[in-house]
Amino acid sequence: MSNKKVIAVAGATGAQGGGAARAILADPESGFTVRALTRNPDSPAARELAALGAEVVQADFHDEPTVHKAFEGAYGAFLVTNFWAHGSAATEMEEIEVLTRAAAAAGLRHVVWSTLEDTRELLPLEDGRMPVIQGKYNVPHFDVKGEGNELFRQAGVPTTFLNTTFYFQGFLEGLGPQRGEDGVLALNLPMEDGKLLAGVDVADIGRTAFAILKGGAPFIGQTVSLAGDHLTGAQYAEKLAAALGEPVRFQSVPYDFFRTLEIPAADELGNMFQYYGDFDQEFTGARDLNRVREINPALKSFDDWLAENASKFVLS
Repeated sequence: MSNKKVIAVAGATGAQGGGAARAILADPESGFTVRALTRNPDSPAARELAALGAEVVQADFHDEPTVHKAFEGAYGAFLVTNFWAHGSAATEMEEIEVLTRAAAAAGLRHVVWSTLEDTRELLPLEDGRMPVIQGKYNVPHFDVKGEGNELFRQAGVPTTFLNTTFYFQGFLEGLGPQRGEDGVLALNLPMEDGKLLAGVDVADIGRTAFAILKGGAPFIGQTVSLAGDHLTGAQYAEKLAAALGEPVRFQSVPYDFFRTLEIPAADELGNMFQYYGDFDQEFTGARDLNRVREINPALKSFDDWLAENASKFVLS
């Protein structure tokens, strides 16, 4: 183990970090080993990673010395922050600042930073087509990560910027088909007819990050924009119908109406989907499926993901 390069994985018990840790641990010939960062090393997920061969260490983004210690002696890192753990862009920015300071202080040779576009580059706040959230953001969990990219550059951290997108898992977590009053399943999404939504299996974030770390120096300073499929709402509904074995109709929900729904972060999610729709050529167009598949040949399409996950849908 001593001759392997240590990859520090932030959020190792979460969806993205867990995917990255598992991808590295599944390839013992890669020359890498995992140091899994978690706030609770005694959690079942942390113990599972330890059983797979990870070095599990306690680290908390809000206790900066623990992060510095966790990065000591590491070659590289997969870094991610979780806006949804607190819902505060200001807090997430503080976390990004801690990660960049610690990565610079440790002299990490290669960081893969899981990020997103800053929507304000295409949609100024004064545009007025969507509400401003938390004082200065269109889509806080996008914008603050995009804003954070510059911190890695300013700190001189050798970084690959991995732009993520909508998770296919979202269809299992509240955005999947719902049975209407007529008994027919409907996929109700704030998507305009004909517009494309770039989606990805969350595990492919980790798999792609691992491939980038293996690829090394040519990826430093590069942005890799990730997706596993580009589909319209009607196409998602069609594929869901085939997997679930019954009809699913797509129902386009107006953005303004979606923002009024009594669901968590309805305004932010409405803004996010409107950004996907209004700037689909820029956002979806940046995600070259062929390029991503060259980096990560195991990249899953929506059909691939459904084949593995259709049984998890709970239909009323």
